[in-house]
Amino acid sequence: MPRLGVLGTLVWDTIHGPDGGDVVEDWGGVAYCLAAWSAVAPPGWSLVPVIKVGADLSESAGQFLGTVGGISSLEFVRSVPEANNRVSLFYHDRSRRCEKLTGGVPGWTAAEIERVALSCDALYVNFISGWELDLEAAHALATRFEGPTWCDVHSLILGVGDGGVREPRPLRDQAAWLEAFDVVQVNEDEIEMLSPAGGGGSRVDRMRGLLADGPGAVFLTRGSAGAEWVIRPDSRWPEPIGGATAGSAPVETTAPPGATDPTGCGDVWGITCFASLLAGAGAAEAVRKANRLAAATAARQGTTGLSEQLMEVAREADSER
Repeated sequence: MPRLGVLGTLVWDTIHGPDGGDVVEDWGGVAYCLAAWSAVAPPGWSLVPVIKVGADLSESAGQFLGTVGGISSLEFVRSVPEANNRVSLFYHDRSRRCEKLTGGVPGWTAAEIERVALSCDALYVNFISGWELDLEAAHALATRFEGPTWCDVHSLILGVGDGGVREPRPLRDQAAWLEAFDVVQVNEDEIEMLSPAGGGGSRVDRMRGLLADGPGAVFLTRGSAGAEWVIRPDSRWPEPIGGATAGSAPVETTAPPGATDPTGCGDVWGITCFASLLAGAGAAEAVRKANRLAAATAARQGTTGLSEQLMEVAREADSER
């Protein structure tokens, strides 16, 4: 049975919505990817979480992982003495927020990631803290791992300022980072950060610019506008998407009126798209399904009950193919 390793950080979220309503506390970060797994798992695939958890929340994290279906092994779930990462999210509106981070769960070393690589057939890397891997570990992954890899850039380009406030930072050694992965996921803010200053050009031009750094494909999420992608014809990603060049797909099913929380939407989007590609879907089909599940995620806050909702949305999407 092939195994997908999902590498990221479990974060305890405190979400303050833009309307001044209730404050929601729940597991976040890579928890959104894990919650979506039951809905998006390719036939025959199992899940291997690659996660370090602070000792202060290890018991609660274990309880959460017990609710995730399709896990074949917890061998790479490690309790560490540092305080677990906690994030307070203060939304100004559906797209703008202030994010404050506390805690200090460390990343994975090159030696540790080599063990992971030997145990998995594909690897999904979600930079939630931004230091899940350092460049040495990413290079070890690129040179030792033969399966397909997906990277959600996310917090790789976020630093930690005064009071734990996350703030954009340039990505040093950008080409070395991006060439370590087969597929790179970015949003519109992130592609602005990664594109040359004053470079201009269309979104497709900017995505092609990232391809020049080495990945085989770039997927750009655009919130309610859907997503776009560019794939190198010589990508080592297996068919059927290997011969594609560029495309886009709008959101065909939007979140219900009043949905105000985009937390975790990109995480659900990424795991859904990658899982669909692993199952043999083409890029357009994978993106359309990812759009639908991400939109459904915006209709609720937190990860409690999210898996069941996404399973229903995924069944509807599959029945309409």
